[in-house]
Amino acid sequence: MPRFDDGGRVVGTEVRELNAPGPWVAPSAPIRSRVAFAAAHVVPHVGAENVPGAPAVVDWDATLAYRHQIWRYGLGVADAMDTAQRGMGLDWAATQELVRRSAAEAASVGGAIACGAGTDQLDPAAVEPGEQGLAAVVDAYREQVRVVQEAGAQVIVMASRALAKVARSADDYARVYDAVLAEADQPVVLHWLGTMFDPALAGYWGSESVDTATATFVDLIKAHQAKVDGVKVSLLDAGHEIGLRRTLAGLDGSPVRLYTGDDFNYPELIAGDEQGYSDALLGIFAAIYPAASTALQSFDAALDGDAAAATRGHAILASTEKLGRHIFCAPTYFYKTGVAYLSWLNGFQPGFQLVGGLHSGRSLAHLVQLARLADDCGMLLDPDLAAQRLQALLTVNGVDA
Repeated sequence: MPRFDDGGRVVGTEVRELNAPGPWVAPSAPIRSRVAFAAAHVVPHVGAENVPGAPAVVDWDATLAYRHQIWRYGLGVADAMDTAQRGMGLDWAATQELVRRSAAEAASVGGAIACGAGTDQLDPAAVEPGEQGLAAVVDAYREQVRVVQEAGAQVIVMASRALAKVARSADDYARVYDAVLAEADQPVVLHWLGTMFDPALAGYWGSESVDTATATFVDLIKAHQAKVDGVKVSLLDAGHEIGLRRTLAGLDGSPVRLYTGDDFNYPELIAGDEQGYSDALLGIFAAIYPAASTALQSFDAALDGDAAAATRGHAILASTEKLGRHIFCAPTYFYKTGVAYLSWLNGFQPGFQLVGGLHSGRSLAHLVQLARLADDCGMLLDPDLAAQRLQALLTVNGVDA
């Protein structure tokens, strides 16, 4: 593998024999210790006009086959999320088809499925603060909630760029979410996505202060606790998540899960402490699902009295942490490039592509280092194929190594 300096120039070559895959095993029974979803990406047709600004043309066979791999390893699939390029190449027409197809495939194998409902059929530039803007956001949310529910999937209420634009106070957020949750026919997951994933969501919940926003968020949960299965928090702040997790655990009434969306600190958050743990709804789990499943099976063994199993599960997750931090490094919203790249290296898609041309979001040096880190933690599932594909990528990019 080539080595690059900070300017992107090749300064040497590392000769390495790729490792065998890790000791990953699919479960023989449902995972019990944590509720875990992998937020999966979509695979485009390699010859289609999947260029910036063009409607998405999805390779449905490859896209759905990848989800079957996740279900086979005992994880749920979180679909039509930001990992699937909502607002970054996947238009609402393709999103509806994705929701319906994925939900049908989940039902065929008894797999867990939850899908994002947002407002991305709206152009944020076309809505303005005030009553009309808020009404448009509510109507858009309602449309998407209906699509997800009619498909038979659990609803994940995604953060809305349009709402971030039109809301003028925390009360506006409360009004919109009150109306949206009134549509829910089963408990939903509320998604709080940080600005590192989407800068257009600055000031969500009505404040730039995380503490103030958190108070508004908790008040919303309390007001609708019976309709909230859990919350997915993607702020990449472990201390904040632990504090929120403890607040939720202290609420009277029906339990509310904390689904970690922290793709940096997930090993410690999922392992937990004496006061509890986080469940998971993670983009990184779509990249490391065999390891994630094996780790969760160890946490299951701990429930059955294996004293060393929890430590083993934490260690497995920790072994992937450097890979996760690299895939999700700044600018974090390009993490999808790394998820698709690892999918390609492992043979789950025919080309290294994303819809909207987003596969160009990372440098060659970044991708080479990603391959190293994946190899280090046993996440190159077919080392010979990965070596061939990496060599092809280097050749196309003018690097001899």
